[in-house]
Amino acid sequence: VQLQASGGGLVQAGGSLRLSCTASGRILSSTAINWFRQAPGKEREFVAGIRWGYGTTIYADSVKGRFTISRDKGDKTAYLQMNSLKPEDTAVYYCAAGEVATLSQRYWGLGTQVTVSS
Repeated sequence: VQLQASGGGLVQAGGSLRLSCTASGRILSSTAINWFRQAPGKEREFVAGIRWGYGTTIYADSVKGRFTISRDKGDKTAYLQMNSLKPEDTAVYYCAAGEVATLSQRYWGLGTQVTVSS
């Protein structure tokens, strides 16, 4: 499985962005597509995940109520809708496939930069 993340950019605080993660290859129903982020000088952290088959979701506390993860099985694409963005959301965002919420993912995509200005 190869993953391609896109949709990052520069946005003002309070604004919105939607990230996309498009997969090539077969995605098993038991697989979770996850979003992680890494800010400069900080460790990579889990943001949100969705189980490919059932569509169940999980979020980090820091983004609950602001971010929404979804997926389109036909397009093999997962989305991360980010609303009410804050400067502390600034990071490189990565999508990954594997178990939900763990850093030990089987597949990683290249990151996409999200910058939120104050």
